[in-house]
Amino acid sequence: MNKNPVIVIGLGEMGSVFARSILKLGHPVYPASRNTDLDELAKSIPNPAMVLVSVGENDLQACLKKNPSSWNDCIALLQNELLPRDWEAHNFKEPTVISVWFEKKKGQDSKVLIPSPCFGPNASLLVDALATLDIPACEVASAEKMEEELLIKNVYILTTNISGLITKGNVKDLWDNHNELALEVANEVMDIQATLVEHELNRDGLIKGFKAGIDGDLKHMCMGRSAPGRLERAIKQANAKNLEVKKLREIQKRTKD
Repeated sequence: MNKNPVIVIGLGEMGSVFARSILKLGHPVYPASRNTDLDELAKSIPNPAMVLVSVGENDLQACLKKNPSSWNDCIALLQNELLPRDWEAHNFKEPTVISVWFEKKKGQDSKVLIPSPCFGPNASLLVDALATLDIPACEVASAEKMEEELLIKNVYILTTNISGLITKGNVKDLWDNHNELALEVANEVMDIQATLVEHELNRDGLIKGFKAGIDGDLKHMCMGRSAPGRLERAIKQANAKNLEVKKLREIQKRTKD
């Protein structure tokens, strides 16, 4: 039986992993770049099984704005720093969302930290596809649980990246030797995230999830090349909500001096 095609928008390292896994599952994959005329592509493929948007977080809003309406019910998202407001701004009711907990760098195999949770109409497709590459993923039971999973990943990536601007080391070093800094940054990150989701957070649960991410790869380096941009973006979000975030501002000052 022929399987419906899947569109993958953005074929960087992460998009390529998903494209390969979907191909191994038996779906034809049609790649698209940020320069592809999506309306024209939608005319030839109006009813794909899934449209996986794998552009970087800085390009996500522009990409969703160009999304053909015929694809609205099959969008899937995988970006870091993702929250419901990112798709709700474009009137997507229930996209498929995955919080990616594996790393893919050029010339290296995928490195898994912990299983990647996902939710939505095509969650099972993503779980089955990643399984073809021995990358664990799991479906969660509700949109509320998926939001919590996104918040956990946001706390992990923002805290480790921003703290790493000071510590320069790996996540084990951060947790073991700079625990006060890690928790101070994490709590300010959660202050910001609470304003973005517009409700109180289960902070103990988020810290527990953050620690699980650390334990998944103790040698994972804190600071990637995106760290300065993440700090700048976090402070802009804090400014918009009149949040103090004293530690984040101190880190920004120290790294600029």
